[in-house]
Amino acid sequence: MKTVKIRNLLIGEGRPKICVPLMGDREAVLRTAEGIKNGHADLAEWRMDTDPDVKDEKAVIRTAKKLRETLGELPILFTFRSREEGGSAELTEERYQSLNESVICSGLADLVDIEFFKDRQVVDDLIFMARKKNVRTVLSSHDFQKTPSEEEIVNRLCAMQKAGADLAKIAVMPQSEEDVVRLLNATWKMKTQHQDTPVITMSMGATGVPSRICGELFGSAVTFAAFEKASAPGQLQLEEAYEILEKLHV
Repeated sequence: MKTVKIRNLLIGEGRPKICVPLMGDREAVLRTAEGIKNGHADLAEWRMDTDPDVKDEKAVIRTAKKLRETLGELPILFTFRSREEGGSAELTEERYQSLNESVICSGLADLVDIEFFKDRQVVDDLIFMARKKNVRTVLSSHDFQKTPSEEEIVNRLCAMQKAGADLAKIAVMPQSEEDVVRLLNATWKMKTQHQDTPVITMSMGATGVPSRICGELFGSAVTFAAFEKASAPGQLQLEEAYEILEKLHV
């Protein structure tokens, strides 16, 4: 599978890289950034939808500058997660595009999360701009209600690759242990049959925890772990996740 290099981080080989969500207002985000910068996080996801200043783009850029200064060479993934995909806020398509464009053009984020089921022109425009500014893209899809069929998971991830994603991500909610196996089987198919980009997959909740630690075997290149606050159900704590992944590393 192809790898993606971001600063000093190589995604797509070795153990899954650990991404820590930064949640809340400016103060909370910067406090978490201080807490993880000397630990075992490989990258940080700035969840802008949890910040009350989300609609103030000037405030967003001010925080981004301070965050970049704090984290140094630790890569930053900028994410606005829409409420319909499990996030904390909602923006119009126009505001969503404008917010992401501002962050991309600032040069302060290394990656940007783009929701795959947004308006197709918005998705295409953001991918184009990110490429132009040398910012990597994560095309993402989240289902907090169910786990789609194995075929649908594979088809969705392949469609993200075809659309131009640097990383393709899907998170699903299991209703049974069988659902977790289905997600892992789909991930394995991506690893062995569709190697255009690294993929990020996870089955959420307590039942899905094994999917968050076995990525090196099945093919998920990044896992998410909490420092202070989890951004999705089933996330392990940062140092706990690191210890397990290191033990499983071959």
